[in-house]
Amino acid sequence: MHKHINEFIKCLEEERYYDAHEALEAAWFPRRFEKDKEVKLLKGFINAAVSFELVKRGREKQSKKVWANYLKYRPFLFEIDSQYQNSYYQLSRLVETIKPKSRH
Repeated sequence: MHKHINEFIKCLEEERYYDAHEALEAAWFPRRFEKDKEVKLLKGFINAAVSFELVKRGREKQSKKVWANYLKYRPFLFEIDSQYQNSYYQLSRLVETIKPKSRH
């Protein structure tokens, strides 16, 4: 998981949002049908990256819809107990710093 998180961060920092989505999706996809809050949080981070990519492509309206999905799952950050908790907090902070740049 650390590998996926680190790749996600690197891609976000390089504004390679599609690649960021792909990096985290590799960890999320095998677990996508689980009703686990951690899995849903991962989906939220993936949605954030997709939202940024849509802004990059000039698709603001669609971006806002996808961003709403990130916001829906973000509260799970405070409801889970995970060995990756600190990494998720780091991801959340990074995503929140990118958001203003993408004009949401």
